[in-house]
Amino acid sequence: MALQDHFHPPLKIRRHWHSFHNGWASNIAAALNRRLPEDYFAEPNVMFGIEIDVATFDESSLPVSPQSTTTGASAVPQLAWTPPAPSRVIPFPLVSEIVEVNIYSAMGGLALVGAIELVSPANKDRAEHRQAFVSKCETYLHQGVGLVIVDIVTERSVNLHDELLARLTNSTSPAFAAPLYATAYRVVKRNDQPSLDIWQETLNVGQQLPIVPLWLRGNMCLPVELDAAYERTCSELKIPSS
Repeated sequence: MALQDHFHPPLKIRRHWHSFHNGWASNIAAALNRRLPEDYFAEPNVMFGIEIDVATFDESSLPVSPQSTTTGASAVPQLAWTPPAPSRVIPFPLVSEIVEVNIYSAMGGLALVGAIELVSPANKDRAEHRQAFVSKCETYLHQGVGLVIVDIVTERSVNLHDELLARLTNSTSPAFAAPLYATAYRVVKRNDQPSLDIWQETLNVGQQLPIVPLWLRGNMCLPVELDAAYERTCSELKIPSS
């Protein structure tokens, strides 16, 4: 099925892109689960407009006795020690939207072995959001987690794959520069030297989506059939074809 532009009219005013991304992630996960061995599973993780709870410290509060104060049936311990002020405070960007499929191995405990990231507009809109997304992907790769990035967001032209490679190689020159793309990454050792295998596919509105490899940690490879999941999602959500 031909890829459509979900971020500009006429489709933008007929359907919500976030509903499509949600369904697409679910269908990709379902297709992977039909192929994965018994001790592996894939599940979608979709969150928009994330507000992460962080610890707060009220500097005006006074230390209290290290005894439990009882209110009703529960007791809350209060510590007398007060931590010093931080030596440094810096901005720390968080990923504001997540649309991904995570693949886990349940052998010997739950372990993340692969991830598919579907880029959202918020991942590309500001430098700090791009940095947070790239940092997340970099962490996956340093852990040996197989990674796929799919970007069909047409309203912003930033290439997060290039920014990831710039981070990994300390290079500022564009490596790919495709506006829409699907990329896959595999961390592998050859002759005791770690290296990163990369697959790059340019995507175009009006053309069929490719099949890309997802290399799970442990050297298992699965085909990610983007087009089949895309077509099924459009059908289930009654998204009109262009």
